[in-house]
Amino acid sequence: MSKRWLPWIALAVVATVMVVVLVVRSRPDNSPAARATRIAHSLACPVCEGQSVADSNAPESRAIREKIDELLGQHQSDRAIRAYFVTKYGERILLAPDNEGIGLLAWAIPAVALLIGAIGIVLALRRWSRTPRLSATPEDEAIVAAAREQAP
Repeated sequence: MSKRWLPWIALAVVATVMVVVLVVRSRPDNSPAARATRIAHSLACPVCEGQSVADSNAPESRAIREKIDELLGQHQSDRAIRAYFVTKYGERILLAPDNEGIGLLAWAIPAVALLIGAIGIVLALRRWSRTPRLSATPEDEAIVAAAREQAP
């Protein structure tokens, strides 16, 4: 293997280690309070503009937070609780799109665009690195020599 690939292999190893560390450290806390907070942050306040249920002090948001606690007390899953609020308020209650159906496109399109951009950059860099370098002609050498003679 040539030394040319060594930096790319090192970059891949570092990126892989970073992803593994992020995945291991991002395991969610499954206590009822943490689950309630996560759900409240994933739901939009039905009467506020751009606020989550967790951040809003509107009476509707307080009622939703109480309902989340009640549903958690009934041992409902996070997905079931979100589905409950979607049936009550519609899809607009969700701050982030769902991970299935049309919502999957909302997650996939930016990822695909980034991947295409990265591939384009790699291809451009490879093409530019293969462009032959021009050597100096005798006329160029004469110009440089003349400039050196005139310089103090």
